Amino acid sequence: MARYGKEHKQATRQRIIETAGRRFKQDGIDGSGVATLMADAGLTNGAFYAHFSSKDDLVAHVVADQLDNQVESFRALPPGRAGLEEFLRVYLSPQHRDNLAEGCPAAALLDEFARCPVGTQHAYTDGAQAILDEIAARLAPEDPQSARAKALGLYTMAVGSLQLSRAVSDPKLADEVLEMGIQNARLLLTEQ
Repeated sequence: MARYGKEHKQATRQRIIETAGRRFKQDGIDGSGVATLMADAGLTNGAFYAHFSSKDDLVAHVVADQLDNQVESFRALPPGRAGLEEFLRVYLSPQHRDNLAEGCPAAALLDEFARCPVGTQHAYTDGAQAILDEIAARLAPEDPQSARAKALGLYTMAVGSLQLSRAVSDPKLADEVLEMGIQNARLLLTEQ
């Protein structure tokens, strides 16, 4: 039996994390069993425990990975408020709303994180802190801590608007929620 190298194991682990992230956001954490997650990754159930100690361990790694990717995407935007406004336009877009599997883990899973074990809650907290730091640094590059409250307001407004837009059945209202989220975020951006 051939043994795979360390790079193969890491690539397989990352494939599991990425496919599980999509499935969790689409179907929820509880709606995604290990067998389904491994089938999505093209692997057998037996391979799971070579990479993770439990489903809860996988969930914590998925949350950390998803939020790390979100922070990296944020950092790729133009600097300052221009990048922040671009983030809000993309985040509060119908395309993002309608693509659960590829979208923000917070907007898709926030209510589930509160019921997850502490490892997942810590992973989410660390990722949310990094996002808040990015927003605050764009609002006040000279003193990001002074913009912490505004950053928290923008982040919660964006996540909540996206969640509400996804939850309503009326497409017109769903679009209106996104538009008002952008308008309210712009108002918050212009406050001194």
